[in-house]
Amino acid sequence: MPEVTALWRYPVKSMQGESIDVASIGPRGIEGDRGWAVIDTASGLALTGRRAPQLLFAHAALVRDDVRITLPDGKVSPDGTVLSDWLGRSVTLTRATDTTSGTFEIGLAPDDDADRDPTVEWYQWEGPAGTFHDSTRTQVSIIGAATVGDWDMRRFRPNVVIEGTGEDDWVGATLRIGDAVVTVSKQIDRCVMTTRPQPGGIERDVDVLRTINRERSNNLGIATLVQTPGIVRVGDVVEPI
Repeated sequence: MPEVTALWRYPVKSMQGESIDVASIGPRGIEGDRGWAVIDTASGLALTGRRAPQLLFAHAALVRDDVRITLPDGKVSPDGTVLSDWLGRSVTLTRATDTTSGTFEIGLAPDDDADRDPTVEWYQWEGPAGTFHDSTRTQVSIIGAATVGDWDMRRFRPNVVIEGTGEDDWVGATLRIGDAVVTVSKQIDRCVMTTRPQPGGIERDVDVLRTINRERSNNLGIATLVQTPGIVRVGDVVEPI
């Protein structure tokens, strides 16, 4: 059975996350994962790298029960005014609650042209309450290192990276990961986020999404829902039960 080779948590939706050795998986996923979002005050939308690709160049880390955001210039601030100045629009940093959910959008255009084409139609939907995950069928994502291959892993924003490949075969199965138990709900359909530039000189690459569409029917990685919360560590085995 494959082992966990990396664990990732993304405290703020669409910002860079943090690599961790131990993750506490709660009822909604890894604790602190997608716990905050940058909300556009004019539209009420939770911004993502689809519409605001600048977000991918900020780094978010969980510090005790709060979030620390580091902007590309090194400035550390979760202040809405600072974020608004940086993004060039009025925004607030909002924490998820049990009774609120995010409103998300995606441009109905091929590759990553949606944010460049004013004629593109944007589709909106509501995410689950208590988190800023943008799918009700995804709480913990899993991806094989060999499935990603030479692509930069940050393009896919997984929670759990495992050795090898073959995770697609687990769709519909129940898995034990460390002390936690999850059910695999679906393959993860990919969008323009995979094409976006990343810190460190990783450039825009529309061929990433084109290749996934052509060779993998637009899917890469698997989504799971938590059945039993628990602790997961790098080195733990992932096995169907």
